Amino acid sequence: MGSLVFRNYPHQNYKVIFNQSTGFFARIEDKSFNEPFWAEKGPELLDISITNWCDNGCSFCYKRSDKFGRNMTLDDYKLIMEYASKSNVFQVALGGGNPNQHPDFIDIIRMTKENYNIVPSYTTNGRGLTDDILIATKKYCGAVAISAYFPYDELMNSLNILYEYEIKTNIHFLLSNNTIRTAIHWLKEDRSVLDKCNAVIFLNYKPVGRIKNNKLLLNNSSLIKEFFSLADLKYPFKIGFDSCMVSGVVKNMKNVNSLYIEPCEAARFSAYISEDLQMYPCSFMNEYYKGEDLRKNSLTKIWTESKSFNETRKRLENNGCQSCVSQKLCLGGCPFLNIINLC
Repeated sequence: MGSLVFRNYPHQNYKVIFNQSTGFFARIEDKSFNEPFWAEKGPELLDISITNWCDNGCSFCYKRSDKFGRNMTLDDYKLIMEYASKSNVFQVALGGGNPNQHPDFIDIIRMTKENYNIVPSYTTNGRGLTDDILIATKKYCGAVAISAYFPYDELMNSLNILYEYEIKTNIHFLLSNNTIRTAIHWLKEDRSVLDKCNAVIFLNYKPVGRIKNNKLLLNNSSLIKEFFSLADLKYPFKIGFDSCMVSGVVKNMKNVNSLYIEPCEAARFSAYISEDLQMYPCSFMNEYYKGEDLRKNSLTKIWTESKSFNETRKRLENNGCQSCVSQKLCLGGCPFLNIINLC
């Protein structure tokens, strides 16, 4: 069926359609059944840190990446792909560090698509986008996301390069009490940056990593309502949010179809794997929780049997928001860091 992937899960009474070319993804429940709470066969998406090396040293980096960061070995990545191909994985999101500066990056994305028929995408700071990397990206990847950080000149340079290669490019904008004014300015007055991208994805600041400052939390900002009112409008580009923003979306946005609102998918439909083969429900857990070692247990066993994954699902399913009319849409927000929730 070419780029169209179709899978049926009769034991959970739903089907999945995924278009590898466009990125369209849908779960379709059987008649008279609700959408499943989690994918029992395994994660649909793997967030994989293939390196913790980065030469930028951003103060807000939740991974504390720097020039001393380690790279995942190609053999370790192959192990993950072997597990993924036998599980439920449709896509992998490669991160770091700066993943495209991994010495085996082209082999990694080529192997992912050609050997395992899994679609890779990646997030970059924009550095190291050589011609070879860009050609391979165009051939094998679904999309690229560029991290937006002040003074934003590297962001514009990278957008222009990726635009020339006709690569679907999104912007990842870390939204905090410090950056919300810039986001409002871009949406309201100066869309020259955003007009170059396919979509801008706003990520909720979490006090994890190199800088932990509760003053940066979005719920400390008086501009939240103005931001969401602007995000609620139509633009030539798409606007999206990470699931950590879901409580704010549900509370403040009126023009979003509930079908497109996705609460936290950690341990439900996605998982994170660090460069040292530790598996977590979410990438923001690695500072607070012990990972599950993929050298000792298979991905499927960790997904279905480990304490951390089962406890995460229980937290999301039995959150403290049952009396809220929006509970089914946001599942109570983040199950780990309640202070980031925006309701």
